[in-house]
Amino acid sequence: MTHTTHVFDRYADISAALADPALVPELPASGSGPASSGGPAGFGVAWLRATVARFSSGESHRRRRALVEAELARMEPAALRRAVAERPEGEVRVRVVRTLAEALGMLDPGAAAEAVTVVAGACFKAADANPDEDEAVARLVAQLAPEPTTDEAALETAANRIGLLVQACAATAALVENAAGSDVPLARILREVPPVPAMRRVAARTTRVAGREIGEGDAVLLDLATANRTHPVPLTFGAPPRVCPGRAHALAMADGLLQRPRTAFARLHDQLTPLLLPNAWDYASAAVLAAQGFPAIGTTSLGIAAAAGLPDAAAATVEETLALARRLGQGSFLFTVDIEGGFSDDPERVAELAGKLYGMGASGINIEDGRPAGTLAPVELHAAKIAAVKSAVPGLFVNARTDTYWLGCQEEETVPRLAVYEQAGADGVFVPGLSDPDRIAALTATLTVPLNILYTPAGPSFAELAALGVRRISLGSLLYRNALAAAVTTATAVRDGLPTGLAAPSYAEVQALGAPSQ
Repeated sequence: MTHTTHVFDRYADISAALADPALVPELPASGSGPASSGGPAGFGVAWLRATVARFSSGESHRRRRALVEAELARMEPAALRRAVAERPEGEVRVRVVRTLAEALGMLDPGAAAEAVTVVAGACFKAADANPDEDEAVARLVAQLAPEPTTDEAALETAANRIGLLVQACAATAALVENAAGSDVPLARILREVPPVPAMRRVAARTTRVAGREIGEGDAVLLDLATANRTHPVPLTFGAPPRVCPGRAHALAMADGLLQRPRTAFARLHDQLTPLLLPNAWDYASAAVLAAQGFPAIGTTSLGIAAAAGLPDAAAATVEETLALARRLGQGSFLFTVDIEGGFSDDPERVAELAGKLYGMGASGINIEDGRPAGTLAPVELHAAKIAAVKSAVPGLFVNARTDTYWLGCQEEETVPRLAVYEQAGADGVFVPGLSDPDRIAALTATLTVPLNILYTPAGPSFAELAALGVRRISLGSLLYRNALAAAVTTATAVRDGLPTGLAAPSYAEVQALGAPSQ
């Protein structure tokens, strides 16, 4: 019977195909030679292909994916980054697999790395395995199940641990190769040059996609690379509807292998103690905080707006924001600027603004997807703004904020939104309003970029947030609001004949805070 091959390269069509349960992963086609007999005890490449999550669907896929997720949950991405960086010698694929094999507790990580590099060349190609490749699979099974066993559950677990190593070997090596000699963010490289540029599916039963009839047994080719070029939300390696559980680990190891130089501001997010970012509203408040030893200062859009008698989060303070950045750039401290939603829905105009801020000395920006009406911007639009900024100003640290918790709406979109913003090139992500320790810990376990949380007096303490893996803690408008409270308290105390209770800086001390050029 003749089957048709259907090719889809439009974003909406591919999304529909990926979500269609009738379209299942297709095993690599066999070559023209005799079928592989497998290695010792029948554990060869054909057995591996038939048993791993990648080529399964339905209940078997859910079960096998859960096995892989459980293995990955035992490995902290930051620890993998450090471990692979500390092993400077050897081929990239070997360093990756050896690092993972050690983290998995395998008996002989060096032998495992050697075997996996052999298997990785055979597992996904459309051909039968040779005896050496089958033998390599058998050696890996012997490491993972040293006692001969026929227990199907134990063997399925072993197969999916091998599959994890094989996919990490291929995907991470491809990422490092594509990123070599470039300063483009790794998450963006994954989008533009994905390790899997196309996916194949086969119809388990008759279905329809984008109005096209697909018969049982028909092949479906999904051209992800083409679709990604015309749509801001990526479709591969970490993006819904099939989020790769090892994405954070692959990005972390690639970062450790590449050892790219980082800006002074970016390095502040890598320290054992989280970056505590106080937010200023004018030059004096920034300078006095810097004088207290804070290594970087943020701005508060509420403080800037209120000081000018304008509303916050309404794109009304672009000139005031630029004026403050110009003044802060005259100081000797690092600073990052809150630009609300970019003051525009045109990504190119947002990128132009970011370029101006960078030219004034800003080390970073914070850009949010919340809107004045209490809604969220479309994820595609916010991703496009991030991508445009990183393309125009690669050295600017982009902190991508989602207001799912701040606005109390669409909280279930938090993880997929952050994944998309990472893919677009965000250097860090910010979830103000999130204070539940379990949810914070779950986020830090899956993200590869630093997580920023807004400190609130009623929420977790600085030490507790640090223990949860938060890398940046912002004070937001807290200081400005406290300053207003102090002003009112002092004025009313004087009026009512009460002690002020505050030791204010002297006139001369405040005068000395002026920018150097002034």
